[in-house]
Amino acid sequence: MNANGNNTNSTWFDPDDAPELTNEWFEAAHQYHGDILVKRGRGRPPIPESERKVPVKIRYDQDVVEAFRQTGKGWQTRMNQALRQYLKEHNVHELN
Repeated sequence: MNANGNNTNSTWFDPDDAPELTNEWFEAAHQYHGDILVKRGRGRPPIPESERKVPVKIRYDQDVVEAFRQTGKGWQTRMNQALRQYLKEHNVHELN
């Protein structure tokens, strides 16, 4: 009997029970050349270029940002939706 009461079961796996590595498995795997990722395996499908977001650094008035932040998680998406709606309803070329 162990004085510490540690009852640890070692989990052993038989290497012969491992799944076979098929060509499909290798095609879906990440590929590296040294430490550099050459090909990403399975994961999120690529986003069409027309739907990709563009990172920009922009300054808004503090009260505008606070109003959107107070709506909680997803506030940046809602801000994007508000701007998109404005573009549908107004001609930006008429702004001063």
